[in-house]
Amino acid sequence: MAHPKHITGVSVAIAALILLVTCFHCVDANYRQQFMAPQNAARSRLRLRPLVWDAKLARYAQWWANQRRRDCALIHSNGPYGENLFWGSGNRWSPAQAAYGWLSEARSYNYYSNSCRAEMCGHYTQIVWKNTQRIGCAHVICDRGGGVFLTCNYDPPGNFLGRRPY
Repeated sequence: MAHPKHITGVSVAIAALILLVTCFHCVDANYRQQFMAPQNAARSRLRLRPLVWDAKLARYAQWWANQRRRDCALIHSNGPYGENLFWGSGNRWSPAQAAYGWLSEARSYNYYSNSCRAEMCGHYTQIVWKNTQRIGCAHVICDRGGGVFLTCNYDPPGNFLGRRPY
């Protein structure tokens, strides 16, 4: 028979482990929501289905973000997915700020001519691409104070020349 103090110590360790796993899950869910909530709100306004978080896309996004850690360059991965990139100086940029930055391009998009009025709008159109169903995102703090690099990948990809997003 085990000593009662041993059972209590093991129980506390198990409870701490469960709490750690639970809290990690909560932080992870919050992290995903910071990326997804603004983007899905924009899709909802257009009566489009919400994007669903995809772990495979998130791993791909993290792989690419890690490649950019040294230089923080806004270079696309040229992979099989749609992709939005964001860079900000300092180290306090949140996933929601990146998403809102991409969504701010909506003011430049003209649905009737299917074109951008003045500035870039491809980040916005990728977010609201009707056929896109899944999203995975990641970020890194760049080396030597180089800022923050954030990326989201989308599947199926959008932004096909000559086609409207929705």
